[in-house]
Amino acid sequence: MRQLTTPREEQPLPMVVPSTGDAAPAVEILQLRARNEELERALVSRAVIDQARGMVMALAPCSSHRAWGLLVEVSQHCNVKLRDVAAALVATTNGETLPAPVRQELRRALRRLHTADRQ
Repeated sequence: MRQLTTPREEQPLPMVVPSTGDAAPAVEILQLRARNEELERALVSRAVIDQARGMVMALAPCSSHRAWGLLVEVSQHCNVKLRDVAAALVATTNGETLPAPVRQELRRALRRLHTADRQ
């Protein structure tokens, strides 16, 4: 599946060599930088997931909570990361087709959602 966002260019982390022999500040800086990059990736993923959630809410009039659950269900049944399912769904707005397993599972999940609403 194609990723909708372009990852930030990788910039090498400068190696900090402490002069006093205390490596704790250098290690902390590297850990904080790694955490910052992780949070940036999460924000990008979250935006795509929220867009897909909105699409599901429009397809099967349901709450945001139920749309989230449906996307998680599709992700788990297809054994595909949630962000990848969301990216594939959002990519359909640009003319791309959903991968067959995701498309089939999305149909099943939507049917289950409609069946549950009727009962």
